[in-house]
Amino acid sequence: MTTARARRTPDEARRLILDAAASLLADAGVGAVQVRAVAARVGMTDAGVTHHFGNRENLLAELLRRGGRQVRAALRDVLDGWLERGADLLELVESLELLYRRGYGELAVALHAAGWRDPGGGMLDPVVDALHKLRPPGSPVDDTRHAVAALHQAMATEALYGSAFRRSAGLTDDQAEDPEAHVHWWTRQLQLSLGIG
Repeated sequence: MTTARARRTPDEARRLILDAAASLLADAGVGAVQVRAVAARVGMTDAGVTHHFGNRENLLAELLRRGGRQVRAALRDVLDGWLERGADLLELVESLELLYRRGYGELAVALHAAGWRDPGGGMLDPVVDALHKLRPPGSPVDDTRHAVAALHQAMATEALYGSAFRRSAGLTDDQAEDPEAHVHWWTRQLQLSLGIG
């Protein structure tokens, strides 16, 4: 006796596949996002997953695009009212670190290393704009962009390399393993480099 597979619309199937891939990514990193593992989570065949995405690389690229949209939405949520709440810079940096820790930093690094480039741009423009409003009048916006790019780079690689990089600089034990002190350090560096009081 065979069990009938659930009939899904293509959009529903793609959404379920991406949900499963995102769950695997968050649970165990990029290496866990394999077509077979995604198919098993969704209850379809490997061929069903490849029918919708072509191959693993396309699935990962779409997962990154989806992650980018989620990061943009999460940034909007963080930034909405952020200035009115007193523009707590630590809140912003912690929010970015949390987003990347969910696996999207690792995914972005892996896809970039594989040669994939996002044709879009300016995902962090809202962060640049919000921080630039806090700077002294006449401050160069490019300095704000460089600071946000450096923060983006640091937060994206934190989950992958943060503790190893801290150990290589002589931080040990809890100092190396806990990103909280490093997040606080980045917050102070933003305040100093951007002249935010």
